[in-house]
Amino acid sequence: MEATKPDSGFYNPLENMDREAAAARKFDRLRRLISHAYKRSREFQTRLDAAGLTPEDIASWDDFARIPPLGKKQLLALQDGGAGLARLLTGGVAGLRRIYQSPGPLYDPEGPGPDYWGWAEAFHAAGFAKGDLVQMTFSYHLTPAGLMLEEPLLELGCAVIPAGPGNTDVQIDLMTRLPVTGFVGMTSYLDVIADKAREHGLDPKRDFGLRVAFVAAERLPESLRHKVQDAFGMTIRQGYGTADVGCIAYECAALTGMHASSRGILEICEPGTGRPLPPGEMGEVVFTPFADAYPLIRLATGDLSKLDDTPCPCGRTSPRLAGILGRVDDTAKVKGQFIYPAQAAAVVAAFPAIVDWRIVVRNPDGKDVIEVRLCCDGPLDTAAFAACFQQRLKLRPQVIVLPPDAAESPGGPRLVDERRFD
Repeated sequence: MEATKPDSGFYNPLENMDREAAAARKFDRLRRLISHAYKRSREFQTRLDAAGLTPEDIASWDDFARIPPLGKKQLLALQDGGAGLARLLTGGVAGLRRIYQSPGPLYDPEGPGPDYWGWAEAFHAAGFAKGDLVQMTFSYHLTPAGLMLEEPLLELGCAVIPAGPGNTDVQIDLMTRLPVTGFVGMTSYLDVIADKAREHGLDPKRDFGLRVAFVAAERLPESLRHKVQDAFGMTIRQGYGTADVGCIAYECAALTGMHASSRGILEICEPGTGRPLPPGEMGEVVFTPFADAYPLIRLATGDLSKLDDTPCPCGRTSPRLAGILGRVDDTAKVKGQFIYPAQAAAVVAAFPAIVDWRIVVRNPDGKDVIEVRLCCDGPLDTAAFAACFQQRLKLRPQVIVLPPDAAESPGGPRLVDERRFD
């Protein structure tokens, strides 16, 4: 499908449809999804049965809210390292295109159809259009980000350079030799590219042709957005989603928050109960994608936010997320990866000299840093520890070794998120 250019309208007619009409159309699609999932997904059938509900009982939005949410930790347990994935699928592996792996490990099935993860609407709103050459710096290996975000660009008529992460000198060479106009990745990495380019005597604004970037996988302080936009003379827009469900929300030109995607149902709910909360109240982001092959109905993401339903100057009628304001549980999301203390504990167990430990996440100068603070009663190979940590959690830490008498008090948190966002 060839989409219209961004300045000629909206990608999906639901984007600017009257709210009541859009809600009615979405609810009709939702009821069909619920009926399909109940017949074919053992997980959803069990969840609905346990709540004393049938698909026929879901006749209103209030009824929909009676369906118990599915938490990420529940999903992890249900998948059972991949052995239980079949209970979550509606057509088995034969109905899929790909299966990815995220830390946990969690397996992320991709069903059939173009732009399965629903990001085309977000890229269209950001300003990507036919004729753009886009450098993709998310990974194509095991995790879904690279291909998940490449396919919507192809839908819009863009060409894509599958650069992947890292190799900054090569990234710069590609951006200066080829007519690259778009970037997809993390803002912090685009900032690294700007710094490295200056070291090579290049001016990011003069020597690069970038005009638009779509960023995700980390929080975006406004100070960092403005710094990088000014460096390249470009526009930066962000999106929000997960490896499980794809696109959840995205920014428009007005920068009034992130619009709820039209390809699913977005709720802000009371953590633990799943009770929907009104606009303005902070709660857990719960999302239901219209995905028949892997129907994660009312997936509780663990992220905290709140909704703004005031009118947006861009003309979109969907409510907007007011950013990601924190985490419900004891995990933290860093550079698109979740840090699970249980995984870190497994790494620590392989080093007997460690008597206590703590992970501290900070963001000096707007760039996320992971510190692993270790108390040891003997010699420790810090390089080996850092390599094991990175292999297990997919993130490279800064290792700080403290004396044994600096150990934390028993029962203290293993993970502390000290990041501040302006």
